[in-house]
Amino acid sequence: MRKKEIALFRVYVWERPVRIYHWLNALCILVLCVTGYLIGNPIVLQHGGNDASMLYFFGWIRFIHFAAAYVFLINFIVRIYWGFVGNQYSDWKNYFPYSKKHFQNMWDVLMVDILMIKKKDIETAGHNAVANFTYFLTFLAFLLSVVTGFGMYSAMSDNWFSSLFHWVIPFFGGDLILRMIHHVTMWFFVVFTIFHVYLVFYHDYVDGSGVLSSMAGGWKFVTKDKFLRKNQKKPEPAKK
Repeated sequence: MRKKEIALFRVYVWERPVRIYHWLNALCILVLCVTGYLIGNPIVLQHGGNDASMLYFFGWIRFIHFAAAYVFLINFIVRIYWGFVGNQYSDWKNYFPYSKKHFQNMWDVLMVDILMIKKKDIETAGHNAVANFTYFLTFLAFLLSVVTGFGMYSAMSDNWFSSLFHWVIPFFGGDLILRMIHHVTMWFFVVFTIFHVYLVFYHDYVDGSGVLSSMAGGWKFVTKDKFLRKNQKKPEPAKK
């Protein structure tokens, strides 16, 4: 029996700055988590002779952690900026639940896509409402991680930028609490990454919309042309 053909429309969803942010952010989180874990739980190294490179091993770990933190912060600021100047799929309003319609869309995704209680068409070219809200929470976690991290860094650095965070330690009630919060944010990123990778591969297989490849080329496939911008030329449909 011949399968029914479905017309798919190619839509440019993720612009280049968003894709660069995504992969650079993933690299920074990986480096920060590994180096941060080593700083919090240093390994025991045994060496013989006068090997100066081994004596400064944790000096390099700390340097890499601090350098990655600056890249992470700058990358985060650029993404916030792009939320105001980018296309409709990167718009900051997609991530912040500010309207009744947004909460309704989140409820629909929960009922249809997660709990599978209702059957309803909730296809979206970008992220669905629940995914957008999840990314909103990660943005808050990014902010908390930056503030607590640079707050701890301000106690050991006298440059002008770190001095902007001198208020952080007393605000959070001391260095010990600050380190604990910063450590918890690290494990939040670890858990989020595990679920994120799983869901990307799952939806890429089930939906066939190009979720995985879209973060390389920016294009996704949808079954309806209503997601195309009004001023965008309608592309030729692809057959699935």
